[in-house]
Amino acid sequence: MAEQIVNIDRMEQTPALFGSFDENIKEVERRYRVRVISRGSDIKIAGDPADTAQAAKVLTGMLELLNKGETLNEQNIGYVMTLVDEGNEDRIGTLFNDCICISSKGKPIKAKTLGQKKYTDAIAENTVVLGVGPAGTGKTYLAVAMAVKAFRANEVNRIILTRPAVEAGERLGFLPGDLQNKVDPYLRPLYDALFEMLGAETFQKYLERGNIEVAPLAYMRGRTLDDSFIILDEAQNTTPEQMKMFLTRLGFGSKAVITGDVTQIDLPDSRRSGLLDAMRVLRGIEDIAILRFSEKDVVRHKLVQAIIRAYETRSEKKHR
Repeated sequence: MAEQIVNIDRMEQTPALFGSFDENIKEVERRYRVRVISRGSDIKIAGDPADTAQAAKVLTGMLELLNKGETLNEQNIGYVMTLVDEGNEDRIGTLFNDCICISSKGKPIKAKTLGQKKYTDAIAENTVVLGVGPAGTGKTYLAVAMAVKAFRANEVNRIILTRPAVEAGERLGFLPGDLQNKVDPYLRPLYDALFEMLGAETFQKYLERGNIEVAPLAYMRGRTLDDSFIILDEAQNTTPEQMKMFLTRLGFGSKAVITGDVTQIDLPDSRRSGLLDAMRVLRGIEDIAILRFSEKDVVRHKLVQAIIRAYETRSEKKHR
């Protein structure tokens, strides 16, 4: 049995560290099979020497997040544990450092994982970025945040969001309304992200002025997009021809972010994905970055990570 002490510099952080009904501390105790006891400004950890050392690093990391003004929750506590288990506890300090932009409700939007931080840094440093990974990793959301940041800084004049209108087991023809009504459901995630960043009223104003455009990919053909921040979402559902068409729309002073999940290809007749094709063709070209997310970057419910991991395991067994 070993013991280790973690000191709390600011006593007012104790309730936030322990969580409602001590749920945060109970999670640490479960994960590392230790006992955690609060003694004034000290926290005593008792258990197996190796587990005690890991738990102490996790609690130190949690305090580091509180010092940054972050609220502890299931997702970021789990991520701190993952970093500690991988021996990367020294990188906890790089999380939540830079605010990308402020939402319409005053909420600061930040990268929450190392993968997300690499992604936003790549967008800032490159003209074209491909963000590839599973659902819930913030690919689209962070791309929209970076677009809003560039727009507010007058680095671009327009934000253009586009998506292929590929049917995931449904038929566009059965949907009511004209073409715009039919494709709007496919573009809804893009609208939602912009509403959160700008507010519905500001979004509508910029939409009417032409500063924001949300349209199906087919609407991009034949255009040259200058001084624009262009986001192509769900790019796994493009064909190689569509992807080439999109990439060649890029004009002067523009930036493009392409996002997709290669495990969710809905193309008919087993057609080749333009995203997979682009990842091969564009590899190694200067000013183009390809970022791959993993289940560790998922910032939704912890079950999403487990689901993604289960599907990846099944896929690996199929290819053996």
